Amino acid sequence: QVQLQESGPSLVTSSQTLSLTCTVSGGSITTNYYYWNWIRQPPGKGLEWMGDIAYSGSTYYTPSLKSRTSISRDTSKNQFTLQLNSVTPEDTAVYYCAVYSGGDYGMDYWGKGTLVTVST
Repeated sequence: QVQLQESGPSLVTSSQTLSLTCTVSGGSITTNYYYWNWIRQPPGKGLEWMGDIAYSGSTYYTPSLKSRTSISRDTSKNQFTLQLNSVTPEDTAVYYCAVYSGGDYGMDYWGKGTLVTVST
C-alpha cells in the first residue's frame, strides 16, 4: 500500500514562496502510469486540484494557478515537491498530496494533509 506524507512549514508570510514536500513509501514515483498530485482545501471551501507530476516527470497545472505553481521531484528520495509563489492569505489551506493510477474513482491514496497559513 502506498503511503504519502506531506511536510513543510505551517506558516508562510505573504508574497513569499510556499514549499511542501511529499514523501512516498510503498511505491515508486516512477511507476508507470502513476500521477502524483497536489490538492488543497481552503477553510470552509471545497477541494481544489493544483497540479501533478507524472511518472515520466511531465507536469500539469490547473490554469488558475499555473503562473505561480511548480511541481518537481527527487527520484533518489522518492519525493515530489510543490512550490507556490507570491502567496496571499487566500492561499491558506490544508494541502494534500495524493496519487492517481488511472482508475474511475479518483485518487488512490492520500496523505493526511498539512495546514499552511499565510500571514499578512
